[in-house]
Amino acid sequence: MANDSLLDRSRTVAGPGYNRWLVPPAALAIHLAIGQAYAFSVFNKPLGSLISGDQDHPAPGDWTLSQIGITFSIAIVLLGLSAALFGKWLERVGPRKAMLASSLCFGGGFLIASLGVSMHNIWLVYFGYGFVGGIGLGIGYISPVSTLIKWFPDRKGVATGMAIMGFGGGAMIGSPLASNLMAHFKDSAPQGVAPTFIVMGIIYLLFMQFGVWTIRVPADDWKPEATCPTKSTAPSSPRATYRPTMLLRRRSFGCCG
Repeated sequence: MANDSLLDRSRTVAGPGYNRWLVPPAALAIHLAIGQAYAFSVFNKPLGSLISGDQDHPAPGDWTLSQIGITFSIAIVLLGLSAALFGKWLERVGPRKAMLASSLCFGGGFLIASLGVSMHNIWLVYFGYGFVGGIGLGIGYISPVSTLIKWFPDRKGVATGMAIMGFGGGAMIGSPLASNLMAHFKDSAPQGVAPTFIVMGIIYLLFMQFGVWTIRVPADDWKPEATCPTKSTAPSSPRATYRPTMLLRRRSFGCCG
């Protein structure tokens, strides 16, 4: 153990008595960051008017909306592919190393895309935000979900819901953040896009480190203290009905059954 790297899975195994509710914040730190992908449309008009400087009257050399949209498409395709390809690797190396790889890819993708914007090279934007960032999306998506399910085997729906909540919430944060940054940098760069990509890449890279270094996995023999009721304790009558308020008070609410 003493010779293990801090990134090794063995260094993330939680000790006895660890509170599993400390894990969701680490997972949310990753999903709140990568969820920005669903706010990419906030860049459509600025990216389409880098030369003209007028979002309503683009110049002939400006990128079209269809060209810009390919960036998001590449990112989503790579999300699915990387999630499928790196699933076994994640289980082998553990969530800390996977989350670090995700943060480097996602944050680095912004930085590469910033260079593409500065050079007005759409292919660099595709490669940075779409390809490299998309790999970060995929690895970052499965790492928290896999870990949360291990900690909440009795409440898998709750675990998955927390992860999806974070992914959706990322767009709510990313959109105003990008808009405010572009407005701030608009006078120093075309539409303020390139410096905005740089700042967002750094912000997300650093923000995701909270999840990287606080994530924990349960020991192999760990089991939650509160388990779901067995079938023998379930209501015997198939016709039993409950009002919503009654269901919320039942101990079995949210359990796997």
